[in-house]
Amino acid sequence: MEVKKIAILGSTGSIGTQTLDVIAAHPERYEVYAISAHRSVDKLIEQARLFKPEVVCIADEAYYPALKEALADLPIKVWAGAEAIAQMVTLPSIDVVVAAMVGYAGLKPTMEAIKAGKTIALANKETLVVAGEIICNLAQQYHAPILPVDSEHSAIFQSLVGEEQNEIEKILLTASGGPFRAFTLEQMQHVTAKDALRHPNWEMGAKITIDSASMMNKGFEVIEAKWLFGVPVEKIQVLVHPQSIVHSAIQFTDGAIKAQLGAPDMRLPIQYALSFPERLNSDFPRADLFALKDLTFEEPDLKRFPNLSLAYEAMHRGGNMPCVLNAANEVVNLAFREGRCGFLQMSEIIGQTMEKTAFVTKPTYEDYVATDAEARRIAEQMVNNNK
Repeated sequence: MEVKKIAILGSTGSIGTQTLDVIAAHPERYEVYAISAHRSVDKLIEQARLFKPEVVCIADEAYYPALKEALADLPIKVWAGAEAIAQMVTLPSIDVVVAAMVGYAGLKPTMEAIKAGKTIALANKETLVVAGEIICNLAQQYHAPILPVDSEHSAIFQSLVGEEQNEIEKILLTASGGPFRAFTLEQMQHVTAKDALRHPNWEMGAKITIDSASMMNKGFEVIEAKWLFGVPVEKIQVLVHPQSIVHSAIQFTDGAIKAQLGAPDMRLPIQYALSFPERLNSDFPRADLFALKDLTFEEPDLKRFPNLSLAYEAMHRGGNMPCVLNAANEVVNLAFREGRCGFLQMSEIIGQTMEKTAFVTKPTYEDYVATDAEARRIAEQMVNNNK
C-alpha cells in the first residue's frame, strides 16, 4: 500500500490537530510531509518534533528564529512567510493538502495547491466563499479533486455517493443553532465572547465558534454548498437541528431523502476525506440512536440571526459581494472577541460594509485582493466609530 504524503495548512488549529490524530492512527497509510501555522510556534515545534515532517512553515516571520533554533537538531526544512506556505503546497511529493487555515489567508495557498494538481481536503470555508468560481474553474482545469472536510458538506458528499445521475431537488443543510438558539434579541444584546465560545455540541477554534453563534458559519456553508455541489442557492435549505446528529441531507426529485448521521466528532469527516472512497476502522464515538429521545428540526430565525440573510443576499448579488461579506465578518468577529464590538452590531456593520464597498460584477483574483482590503478598511472604521 502506497503511503499518502499529507500537507496540513493550519496544523495547530482544531482541524489541523484532529487531522494529525487521524494520521497517527493510520501510520501505514499516511505520512505528515509538511505542516504550517500562523504564529502558534510552540505547538508547531511540538508537532514537528513528534511527526518529523520534511517541511515546517510559520506564516508570521517574527517567529522564524525561534522555530529554526528549536528544530536545528532535526533534518527538517524550516520556512517562514505567506509566500513560503504557498510554495510549500506545490512540493512534488505531496499527495493531499488539508486546507485548514482560518479565514481569507487560506485562499492563495489553496489556489497554488490546486494548480499543482494536489487533492484538496477542504476545511477552509472562506476559500469558496470568497472565490468559489475561480476555485471551481481551477480545480477543473488542473484536475484537482476537492473533498469537503466540513461535517455538513461531508454529509452531503457522502449522501451523493452513487447518485451521480440523479437530480437534487434540495440540499438540507443542518445547523446546531449555537449557544444563543433560544435567546431573545434583548438577551443577545448583552452576550459576550465568553458566552459565544460555549458551543453546545462541537469543539472548534475561536473564530469559527463565534461564526457558529452568529449563524454566519451557516451562511458561509450555503455558499460553499452552491459551489461544491453545483446547486443554486434557492435549492439549499437551512434547518436548525440542535442535537447535531443529522449532519446534513439530500432530497431527490422522487421525494426520497438521504442523510448522514453520526456523533459530532470532526475526525470522522477528516478521515473520510483522506481515505475516500474507502472507509477505515476507527475508535471514534458512535451515535447511540437508542439514547436519543428526539431529533428535532426548526426553521432559522432570520430576525435574530440576520447573518444568514446577509449570506443569501451576497450570493444573489454575486460578483465580489461574498468576498465583502467574508472580509467584514473577519473584522467584526475579531472585534467582538476583543470586546470592541457588540454581538448584534456585527450584522449591522457587515450589512453596511456590503453597501459601501465597490461592487465588481466579474472579479479576477486581483479584484478579490483589492475588495478584501477595501472591505476590511470600511468595516474597521465602523467598528472604531461605534466604540
